[in-house]
Amino acid sequence: MGRVTADLITRLLAARTWTAFDVDGEGRVLAGHDELGSTQLVELHPDGTRTPLTALPSKCSGRYLPGRRRVVVQHDRGGDENMQLSLLDLDTGRSGPAGPEDLEPLVHDPAHMHVLADVTERGLVYHTNRRNGVDMDVVVRDLDTGAERVVYDGGGYVGAVRVSHDGTSAAVTRLSLRPASTVVDVVGPRAVGDGRVTDPDELALHHHVAWTADDDALVLSSSHHREFTAVCRVSTDGREWTTLVADDEHDLVGWWAPDGSAVVVGRLVDGAMTLAVHEPDGTHRCDVETGAHGIPEVIWSADSRRFVVAVTAPTEPGLLRSVDPRTGAGTTLASSAAELDEDLRAVLQEPTVRRVPTPDGEQVPCFVYAARPGADPALEGASVLHVHGGPEAAAQQVFHPVIQALAAAGFTVLVPNVRGSAGYGKRWVSLDDVEKRLDSVADLAALHDWLPSLGLDPERSALWGGSYGGYMVLAGVSMQPERWAAGVDIVGISSLVTFLENTSGYRRAYREREYGSLERDRAFLEKASPITYLDQIRAPLFVIHGANDPRVPLSEAEQIKAALDDKGVPCELRVYHDEGHGLAKRANKLDAYPAALAFLREHLAR
Repeated sequence: MGRVTADLITRLLAARTWTAFDVDGEGRVLAGHDELGSTQLVELHPDGTRTPLTALPSKCSGRYLPGRRRVVVQHDRGGDENMQLSLLDLDTGRSGPAGPEDLEPLVHDPAHMHVLADVTERGLVYHTNRRNGVDMDVVVRDLDTGAERVVYDGGGYVGAVRVSHDGTSAAVTRLSLRPASTVVDVVGPRAVGDGRVTDPDELALHHHVAWTADDDALVLSSSHHREFTAVCRVSTDGREWTTLVADDEHDLVGWWAPDGSAVVVGRLVDGAMTLAVHEPDGTHRCDVETGAHGIPEVIWSADSRRFVVAVTAPTEPGLLRSVDPRTGAGTTLASSAAELDEDLRAVLQEPTVRRVPTPDGEQVPCFVYAARPGADPALEGASVLHVHGGPEAAAQQVFHPVIQALAAAGFTVLVPNVRGSAGYGKRWVSLDDVEKRLDSVADLAALHDWLPSLGLDPERSALWGGSYGGYMVLAGVSMQPERWAAGVDIVGISSLVTFLENTSGYRRAYREREYGSLERDRAFLEKASPITYLDQIRAPLFVIHGANDPRVPLSEAEQIKAALDDKGVPCELRVYHDEGHGLAKRANKLDAYPAALAFLREHLAR
């Protein structure tokens, strides 16, 4: 790469981002910003001033404690995902952001995870795997006395908890043993019978669960008896379902006001979402001015008087807007795009949305980022297929510095939602379950065969992906060796068998529901493992992994590196000892990603 291009790439990868975690009753926003190299807490005041709150060794998040100038800080060590909870006092007059020594330990046990689920005026709710390292219990902690009580210990992987308005009960959302599905239970006096609200055997996703204003029922986003998620109301015994807002062709998400007075509904279309405020009965009130066409997150204030929309879009790394729920009008609090230099903003691109045909008659949704005009002429016609993780996730129209850097360098970037991706209904997300895994891998071949229709050279195309996307990189270069010229694998799976044997205990059963069981499906897991086809790999690989990864152990990278070294296939492995499942720190990103881009240029330039 030329000097100017290399500088541009570095600046793109170093772009700062904003996100939001909470809003207090005075309109102050607890935001996240990565100026210090990883996401740290910053308080945005109504008058526009900004106060940095933390400077911790790893990224963190947090929530305000209602009625107190204190924040519960959630943090881990080097990306190990064993979240610890601490208190930060905002009234101490500290002269700068808080370091680890300034935090008051609240729930600390570095061997286990403690995930903040909800806060109340009395204290907080968290879920933890400290009982046996596998199952997650839900714990309520009184902040004044330190007393704790376990309110749910029914086992499983808990994803969210929402406390009722009267503080007596909680709705617990956990993963089910069906692919891409969840279960909702109620614990406490408002539970009916065994507390089960949804059927654990139904292939259905339930999320964003809240309580109605009178605590007599739950409201949630659900695909119960539907292809796409809708905003629904369900009785606490699970017998009475009412659809409030629905779209028969797209997923809807609902963020309910704490007092139940309104719901912000998001409509997801091809990886981007529009928002509107609806009445509690589902009637449309007003559209919301999000300020960017991408993926928003909605954070209501505790008093329901306002909400903050945090948006990331292809050309907007992070936009925060405060919105009036009565009108949908908003004011901008922070914008990462506005903080970028003008020449950097000029190279950011919006993708086009395409559908790629497959031999068996499916259509793979795909976002295409064109190579930057005037970029490196040696890369004209070269392409990179960027595969998302998950697999029960999706590529979305968000700011992705690597994708933008690849396009700025001169690569055309294809970002597909191969079968098994979320956001396109139950049928599509289920098309890669267990024995269908290789159908998803076959989509890579279909995408490769489609390259000439864009005027791209099929001899100069590479794969890039992280986590499950890393598995797809390794599967592509091993099972389709004639198609791919190179691969960049980030925290990827080289063997589904060793991955399932070595992943964290609290995750194993829920990964088996998607990939297959070690006990029942071992032969297929071996068939679907890239390392089984080691002798076919000829494409050079660039591998990135975090030493503290609890999801995909470092051994997955080490074994593919050792095997390719024995074969004489070029494979560079970069291990980061202060990272986990992916790279969270800017310094590590700026070490790994420019090197990975240079690797691709070396192998794809003509």
